Amino acid sequence: MDKTLYLVEDEKSLNLLLEKYLKREGYTVTTFSDGLSAMERIKDKPDVWILDIMLPDIDGYELIQSIKANDKTTPVIFMSARNEELDRVVGLEMGSDDYLSKPFLPRELVIRTNRLIERVYGKESTDVQDVLLKIGEYKISKRQRTVFLEDEEIQLTNKEFELLVYLVENKNALLSRDQILDHVWGDDYFGSDRVVDDTIRRLRRKVLSLSIETIYGCGYKLVYKS
Repeated sequence: MDKTLYLVEDEKSLNLLLEKYLKREGYTVTTFSDGLSAMERIKDKPDVWILDIMLPDIDGYELIQSIKANDKTTPVIFMSARNEELDRVVGLEMGSDDYLSKPFLPRELVIRTNRLIERVYGKESTDVQDVLLKIGEYKISKRQRTVFLEDEEIQLTNKEFELLVYLVENKNALLSRDQILDHVWGDDYFGSDRVVDDTIRRLRRKVLSLSIETIYGCGYKLVYKS
C-alpha cells in the first residue's frame, strides 16, 4: 500500500499511537503537532489528510479550507472531542469525507481510512497481502489482528496478540524475557520484566490448546509438534 497520509494531532501520545497503527497497516505517515506546520505542506497533496479540529494555533477548519482550495478532491477525515453534531455538520459543509468523535479506538481510524481510500481510489488501493499464521486449530491474521479457534474469535489485548505472534513465529525456540520485552514492548520500555510473566499467564488462559512452557531462569518456549 503506497498511500501517503498526513496526520495533524497536537496531543503527542495520541499522535504517536495513531501513527503507529496507520504505519502498521502499511501507510506512509507524516505527522504534525500544530496547524501552521501542516499548512506549510498543503501543496504536497497527500492521499488523505486526517485533521484534529482543535489545534493550538490555527484550527482544522482553516486547514481544510486551504486543503480544498489547493485540490478539492483531496480526502479529509476530521477528528474532534467537541460538540459532535455541530462539528460533523460544519465539517461536511466544508468538504470533509468522514468524521470521528473522540475518544475512539485507533483501529476504528484505520478501518475508516481503509474504507475512504477504497471509495476514493479503488479497492486495489487497500489490497495488502495478509500474513496468516496457523498453529494447531488456531488461525492468526496479522493484518486484521485476529485469532480464531475454528469459528470462535479469541479476544486478545494488543500486547497479548503481539506476544502470541512472536511465540508462534519462533515456536520451539527459547525466548528470553529480554528478547520478548524488546520485541513486544520495545527497547524504550521502562518497567519490570514481570510484565512478560503476567501477559504469558493471561495468554495461557485464552489459548488453552497451546503449550507455552516456562524455562526457569531463562524464559519461555511455545512447544508445538505438527
